[in-house]
Amino acid sequence: MLNVLIIDDEPSLLKLFDKILKNAGFRVETAINGYEGLEKLHAKHFDIVITDILMPGIQGNDIANHISDSQGPPTAVIGISGTPWKLSKNDFDAILPKPFSPETLLSTIENACHHQVSMPIAG
Repeated sequence: MLNVLIIDDEPSLLKLFDKILKNAGFRVETAINGYEGLEKLHAKHFDIVITDILMPGIQGNDIANHISDSQGPPTAVIGISGTPWKLSKNDFDAILPKPFSPETLLSTIENACHHQVSMPIAG
């Protein structure tokens, strides 16, 4: 079972993503902003981080850069945004444009994990 951290400044989206991913068999933690997300990243390893891009303070690109600079085990990073055309795919394993379906979320997670060192997908 994979550990997933979801970072988004919209509480309703955090709740929705949490429910979808837990129902799919993932262990899920959420963070309401980039600061809380970084605290959780320092405390525990996550296999996947799904982060909103545009948030007050620490943004999704900052989270992705922090993860890529870390010496820990591989972590897939998925950026979610309402303006995906403004993003560089180089910072993320995948970019998911808002809005999206639960099926698209799950398939994006699976594809992003395949870009990392072989990780089992929750089933």
